[in-house]
Amino acid sequence: MKRIVVSDFDGTLTTKDTLIEFIRYACGTKAFLWGFLLHAPLLVLMKLGIYPNWKAKQRVFSHFFGGMSLETFDGLCQDFARDSRHLLRQQGVQALQQAQADGAEVLIVSASIDNWVQPFFPEMKVVGTQIEVKDGRLTGRFLTKNCYGQEKVNRILALYPNRQDYHLTAYGDSRGDKELLAFADESYYKPFRQS
Repeated sequence: MKRIVVSDFDGTLTTKDTLIEFIRYACGTKAFLWGFLLHAPLLVLMKLGIYPNWKAKQRVFSHFFGGMSLETFDGLCQDFARDSRHLLRQQGVQALQQAQADGAEVLIVSASIDNWVQPFFPEMKVVGTQIEVKDGRLTGRFLTKNCYGQEKVNRILALYPNRQDYHLTAYGDSRGDKELLAFADESYYKPFRQS
């Protein structure tokens, strides 16, 4: 039977949320603080469950990156991954590399934008939130649903529809991974915290 190993990215394989770290890296601390101050009321409403998570995330993303050329954005993503290896939990990276070496198909399934997740794991498949690009520039909108909660399961089923044909192992660390962990044959919650 085929073995598929799926891991969340932020918090599971990293020590910090990479959306925040990427914005600070790409835009600088001053712009980062100002942008989050502008969006503070919206973020409070999101935390209270009044405003949808994906809409708040898209508004913040659009504020910082809407209108940027895809070439510039992808360059920042490559630089961020190169300069931010310290954010990775080495035990998690090693577990995925070992699973791959043992013949499993390995996927990173993340609510983060796949443009900056993929450079951390060039040898693995990344399924993340995708961004809309028109005429070579980011519109600030998402092309796909935010890859969070049930959407993680939906994305796996889109790639591997015959659920009975594979054994699924999943790693996650948050509410956004609840459905994924429940869907898996074997699941691990906050598995790599000691590294």
